[in-house]
Amino acid sequence: MKNKLWFLVQNSFNRKVKNKWFMIANAILLVVLVALFNIDTIISKLGGDFNEKTKIYVIDNANSYDLIKTNIDSFSKESNITNFKVIKTNKTKKELKKNLKESEYIIVLNEDSEDFLDVTLITTGYIDTLNYQVLNTAINNTKVALAIEKSNINPELLNNIYKPVELKREYLDETKKSEEESQEMIMTTVFPIVILPFFMLSIFLVQTIGSEINDEKTTRGMEIIISNVSYKIHFLAKIIACNLFIFMQAALLFVYSGIGFLVRKLTTNPVSSGVEKQISNILDSINKTGIFEKLGIIIPIVLLLMILTFIAYSLLAGILASMTTNAEDLSHLQSPIIVISLAGYYLAMMAGVFKGAIFIRILSYVPFISAILSPSLLVLGQVGIIDILISILVMVLTIFLFVKYGLRIYKEGILNYTSKDLWKKMFKALKN
Repeated sequence: MKNKLWFLVQNSFNRKVKNKWFMIANAILLVVLVALFNIDTIISKLGGDFNEKTKIYVIDNANSYDLIKTNIDSFSKESNITNFKVIKTNKTKKELKKNLKESEYIIVLNEDSEDFLDVTLITTGYIDTLNYQVLNTAINNTKVALAIEKSNINPELLNNIYKPVELKREYLDETKKSEEESQEMIMTTVFPIVILPFFMLSIFLVQTIGSEINDEKTTRGMEIIISNVSYKIHFLAKIIACNLFIFMQAALLFVYSGIGFLVRKLTTNPVSSGVEKQISNILDSINKTGIFEKLGIIIPIVLLLMILTFIAYSLLAGILASMTTNAEDLSHLQSPIIVISLAGYYLAMMAGVFKGAIFIRILSYVPFISAILSPSLLVLGQVGIIDILISILVMVLTIFLFVKYGLRIYKEGILNYTSKDLWKKMFKALKN
């Protein structure tokens, strides 16, 4: 029995690995991941520049250049936008318009007897929303500064007005820390990127095991296999082979990412320093939240939950695929699984929005989506380790039910070659 099981596992695994499309797909994945890790260098080689400063030409008819330059520099730094270069010019508006590039702006400052300052912003087209907000804030702050100066306020008092307010935070909940204040924003943007590979691999697993069983049925190869081994051995072999294949693919993705990171390190390009600085700032912000200290507990638990979820996905996909007779039936039966997984991914992306909601905590226990949603909620502090353990127990129970009752459907379905009364046959198999 063990020899037959191993033979089926080896045969199924080799069919996937030695397939030329597997080689081609992984070659493409390697190129794509290396390119993504070095996208800024590639763009710079093609003529782009991540560190190129957006030039702002100021036509100063209000004697306010120094004020507006100070404010733009200040607000752009606060917003992590350091690509503005403010330049005072003696050229006319007409002259500047002739050769204005898309990455260049013109600001015309004029005096106004009532509103203190009249400003016109000239661009070739639309500008980035964040850039617009920075410029708008800087211009309004310049107007306020002009109004104060023209009001003959004492210089010392004026300095106190401009002095930034030191905001002191006080929490009624003593367990809260100031470093964790931005945790939700960070994790709702960073964490979905981390769980994206799991989401993609789970979809790939469902399609792989489903298409293989469906292919064996449509080619009538299933009859030959089942005449030599029991349906239980066949089903177990498919589950083992497909999961080994997915785990190997996950390891390859990790290796490809490492190669991309290594290429980035070896190709030291000063152009990419700005991007690396932003990544470093994000990592520093995450480190301040204390997340890295929890990884020793989080990673093993989350990995266990993900592995169990992969097994459950493969069981469900195999059971449903056994009842199909053609590719169209397979596509219809797989669609609900993909929709559920997609719902879990989007819920994880929006996890920070549902803080304190009971329903999101309940959803973290739901099989299939728990592996995507629970880690996000755990890092955000909306669930604890106990909740993750509950999700694991629910997942184990789900696998047990699939094995106990799903095998009945699988036994009935693998030699069924008609799609008539499909659901009736499934329920009849469960009853029996």
